[in-house]
Amino acid sequence: MSFNALTPELLVAFEAIVGPAHVLTAQRAEAAATADAYADYGRDHTEDFHFAPDVVLRPGSAEEIGQIMRLCHENRLPVTPRGAGTGLSGGALPIHHGVVLSTERLNKILEIDERNLQATVEPGVINEVFQNAVKEVGLFYPPDPASKGSCSLGGNLAHSSGGPKAVKYGTTKDYVLNLQVVLPTGDIIWTAANTLKNSTGYNLTQLMVGSEGTLGIITKVVFRLLPFPKQNILMLVPFRKEEEAADAVSAVFRAGIIPSGMEFMEREAIAWSSDYLKIPLTLPEDIRAHLLIELDGQDLDELYKEAEQVYGVLEHYDVGEILLADTAAQKDDLWKIRRNIGNSVRYNSVYKEEDTVVPRAELPTLLKGVKEIGARYGFKSVCYGHAGDGNLHVNIIRGELSDEMWNVGLRQPISEIFELCVKLGGTISGEHGIGLVQKGYIGIALKEANINLMRGIKQVFDPHGILNPGKIF
Repeated sequence: MSFNALTPELLVAFEAIVGPAHVLTAQRAEAAATADAYADYGRDHTEDFHFAPDVVLRPGSAEEIGQIMRLCHENRLPVTPRGAGTGLSGGALPIHHGVVLSTERLNKILEIDERNLQATVEPGVINEVFQNAVKEVGLFYPPDPASKGSCSLGGNLAHSSGGPKAVKYGTTKDYVLNLQVVLPTGDIIWTAANTLKNSTGYNLTQLMVGSEGTLGIITKVVFRLLPFPKQNILMLVPFRKEEEAADAVSAVFRAGIIPSGMEFMEREAIAWSSDYLKIPLTLPEDIRAHLLIELDGQDLDELYKEAEQVYGVLEHYDVGEILLADTAAQKDDLWKIRRNIGNSVRYNSVYKEEDTVVPRAELPTLLKGVKEIGARYGFKSVCYGHAGDGNLHVNIIRGELSDEMWNVGLRQPISEIFELCVKLGGTISGEHGIGLVQKGYIGIALKEANINLMRGIKQVFDPHGILNPGKIF
């Protein structure tokens, strides 16, 4: 893959498009004493990688992005789209340097259409900001990644992000009606229509969702919304055996209950997070894992009936004292603990996070297999995740592992974990994407025919291969 270098003439052209204040280079950042802020555009939350861009551009409209992409297409200059930089697969890392194109200025909620339960937004809007805005008018946007307070909707679309509520409500892809997209050639298209049904041609909308910034740059999104569920019940269930916690997940669904959240946390995950946040939590010595179970709806009496059914299921397992959160503050604390596990792991150790997913009934086998693989290869893992949809985050802890083992030796056990996922009917990523760090494993999940089809699609959209090069495959 060969690209051209950034030239002074292109810098002048970029300034004419977005304005000098929105064209950033290392030299300008150094002169303005903002070198650290500039360096952040070369990293995300994936391990400790850093790739310095040649220039960062911060356009303010789809038209400006179209002009930038046309120039980059004509001059064979690589472009890495970037949202908030909270990704965990290296998808926003400019590994070929070139241009980092940030969507941070496209941060407006353009319309909330209460009549049609829709909203039109720009990609730089923060997930939680959007959720709160629609909640104010009684509406609900369910996808809620753990980083919802800092991740952008554009990044969520790039990875078809999930979150705890995916178990009941689905992931980002289930709420997208239409997208405005700037193609690598600079052309601007809409992918569909603002309708709930659409059988007009290929589904370009869903092709774009989850494409990790390799096919186009999303500049506007039309989301469908739901009525906001006014009531919820939250319980924290301690288990004396990790595999029983994993097994109970499928049992709750078989009993006819669909929770709005069902999160698995092994002992160290919840302990590290509560310590990190300084939120007191009693953890008896014999407790090995927890399920955080949320039920939501419009009728509290009906939810209590569902909770009684959940209790009935749990009677068949070796559980400790169940905590039923009885205040909004207590619920907030429990969710903060769950959402900050990743941050607490990062605080405690260098780590690699693998985003495994299997059919939910296979979760006990996956968890057991991960621990057996870790024991054979001598590494420790901290596991947690969205158990209700079979999505287990496996955090491999650096600990005392040698440089050789960390940088090379772990490839084999990680491959074995992914092979187990596929054997169980799952795949190698549920919501983090392939990006940079997982592309070497994609052949475990996909046949060569699948990969060749994807390469062909990439060629049609991006004939010069300039958009987010080196990602996925």
